[in-house]
Amino acid sequence: MTRPPTRLLAAVALPPLVLGALGLTHPEDLTDSTAQYWRDIHIVLLPLFPLLALAPWLIVRRESRGLGWLAAALGVVYALFYSALDVLAGIGAGALQLDGAASSTGILFRQGNALADFGVYAYLAATVLAAVVALRVAGLAALLGAVLIVPGAVVFLGSHIYWPDGVLTMLALAVGWTALAVAVTRERPLT
Repeated sequence: MTRPPTRLLAAVALPPLVLGALGLTHPEDLTDSTAQYWRDIHIVLLPLFPLLALAPWLIVRRESRGLGWLAAALGVVYALFYSALDVLAGIGAGALQLDGAASSTGILFRQGNALADFGVYAYLAATVLAAVVALRVAGLAALLGAVLIVPGAVVFLGSHIYWPDGVLTMLALAVGWTALAVAVTRERPLT
């Protein structure tokens, strides 16, 4: 059996693990007392959330250049539109709360969530694509990963990284993507 490259395992597992760890500290609500941390954590999250798009792309491109481009395009859509949530509902709403304009945060939450929906659906599509490709290539060896990442991407549609759903979703994604990476990099018998 071939060991998967350490870089591949790190690229698919670390982004959701770090996001899940940060989710343990994410305030449940934006209030005057949480506004500073709310804003600051979303500044930290801004470059981290797009890294979730690496896993589907890395899994798919190993097996199909054309489908790899599709996974990459879906990843870009996810990264761009999900980042809007962090900018608007995270950084912007936190800054307004800090500035005493809490009554104006609602529009930022609505707009951020509406844009994030496009991104998360793109992530779900990339995840389903990766699961299908991995199952086709590795068969039952990819089943555990597929069973973790697809439902995880579905839960991500509404969970962000809030405890407990969001944190557990990130953990499921980390384990699932790692299982898929192991499955698609193992030696296959010659037929």
